Amino acid sequence: MHKSSINNLYRPEIDGLRAFAVISVIIYHFNKEILPKGYLGVDIFFVISGFVITSSIYQRPSKNFKDFISGFYSRRIKRLVPALLFFALVTSFVICLFNPHPKESLETGFASLFGLSNLYLFKNSTNYFAQSTTLNVFTHTWSLSVEEQFYILFPLMIWFSGFGRQTKNGARNLLLIIGIPAIASLLLFIYTYPINESAAYYLMPTRFWEIATGCLLFIVLQKRKSIEHFLEKVQPTFVFGSIFGIMYFPMPWATTSTITVVSLSALLIASLKKGTALYTFFTNPKIVYIGLISYSLYLWHWGVLSISHWTIGIYRWSVPFQIILILSLAIFSYRYIETPFRNNNWFGKRWKTILFGIGGSIALSLNLVLLNNPLKGKLFIGSQFNKWNMQIFNDLKIINNINLPTIYLLGDSHADHYGEAMTDIAGKKEFNFIMHPQGKGLKLLNKSSEEYILAPLREYKKSFKKGDVIIFSAHRQKYNEDNQNWTKEYGTFIEQTQNIGIKFILISPTPIFPGVREGYMCQEEWFRPSWRISSLCFSKVSKSDWVASNNVVIWKIKRFLKANPKVLYIDAFSLLCKDSYCKNHDQLSLMYKDNNHLNSYGAMKLKKTIEDFISSN
Repeated sequence: MHKSSINNLYRPEIDGLRAFAVISVIIYHFNKEILPKGYLGVDIFFVISGFVITSSIYQRPSKNFKDFISGFYSRRIKRLVPALLFFALVTSFVICLFNPHPKESLETGFASLFGLSNLYLFKNSTNYFAQSTTLNVFTHTWSLSVEEQFYILFPLMIWFSGFGRQTKNGARNLLLIIGIPAIASLLLFIYTYPINESAAYYLMPTRFWEIATGCLLFIVLQKRKSIEHFLEKVQPTFVFGSIFGIMYFPMPWATTSTITVVSLSALLIASLKKGTALYTFFTNPKIVYIGLISYSLYLWHWGVLSISHWTIGIYRWSVPFQIILILSLAIFSYRYIETPFRNNNWFGKRWKTILFGIGGSIALSLNLVLLNNPLKGKLFIGSQFNKWNMQIFNDLKIINNINLPTIYLLGDSHADHYGEAMTDIAGKKEFNFIMHPQGKGLKLLNKSSEEYILAPLREYKKSFKKGDVIIFSAHRQKYNEDNQNWTKEYGTFIEQTQNIGIKFILISPTPIFPGVREGYMCQEEWFRPSWRISSLCFSKVSKSDWVASNNVVIWKIKRFLKANPKVLYIDAFSLLCKDSYCKNHDQLSLMYKDNNHLNSYGAMKLKKTIEDFISSN
């Protein structure tokens, strides 16, 4: 058997594969056009993780359940927690310097400390592939949370199968205990991805099969030497080339691409053997070192790129400096945080290590709470008057008098950008004002959307009274879903509440400017220079082309209005685009803070119309 047998304590070629995975992810996050499916590097990580963790447990048999569990979790905590705490501590502070409202980032970071950031992102219907994710410095921690949730079940499966004690039938039992849920997880992933991409992407049950693939691979190779010898005959260079090629598959093939990459990753691990060119490449000391620091690289690359999006941006001239910064932070984290904590026996007792990890997470979570509440906006070093333009608001409640009527602003981020205008109107017209948390309004993304539509309405239903105004607006994509339940459910709610004396206003989607570079903020600050704004943010789109490409959206809105004549309609597109070309600026200033969200100046252009509709009979 070759030197890199599964019984060897360390396989450097797997660290080489880790290096490829993390570099793929980093390239994708720098520029999606260079490696369109580089994000599949995370799927490769999952397979490697399952293989390595199973190998590690096999090499540490235990006859005592308490020792087994404490050993497993103490090793996981020493491996994952110190670097995460260091990253979260530094990044949470830095983002507060450039974002006056970092609530979404801080709450994601808070959830990540307890292995829940994937659930937080799913709850808020955060699309991993949307430009808004680039502005959340903790979005990438979803994959760590998936692994941590897997680790809740995995050691129990290992122990009760007998594999952890290396009983006679332990491997066979584990094969069944993990294999059956893995098949169910794969089927769930295939079923869920087309109808609810966020659930398929973020949730552990739809990712279980990927980590389980690595685990099952180890078991099969450990117990079936004939299979191992057969797979060793496969040319790893061909397998690796296939993985690389799949990263250029078109987006509609996402499900197929994911399944294929996971399968090929398992095959590559099995076929990598000494004497092949790919083995030599993957075991090159420099490549292995990148694999060794891959965890810290994964943490820090996103933090640097996200904060870059908030500040100077990402250009050809900036990329070398950003790469140097990412490498420097990753090397520092690996050398002075990861390695010392991982190799040292913290307090002599495993349970003390576990308590220390939990205590550190709790302590840092309190720091994030402090940044999100008492220190909210205090650290921001930009212009405070731009606070509404910097980022989509998460929530706002201005209630001065319960006897006054209330304006409810509901929808997605395309409702939130009217927040300042609504605040001004509410103050002038003597209304209370409630803006429902962004992402928790009328979400129209999947077949269960009716529940999301009614959620905010149900929340406030008991508070509704005569004179209240409910305003709804959303991204054009929300109107273009095949599912029509949202119109039916929203219309039903209008019928049920029309006798109360509530006014309903629907604001049309605003234009999208494809000429504006995705993921960039178009708001001038001292750390976001004017030359960057002018080079990336000014754009226009043909009005006739926009109408033609959105005729389905326009038709659906008209049909909804015809079925619900009591709903007042504000055609924001026509108001903002009065000429043959719709521009994201006028003679005085930009009207958008990115390629599709209005800034304060743009929203104020609609304020008079909205105010007139609120005042009308």
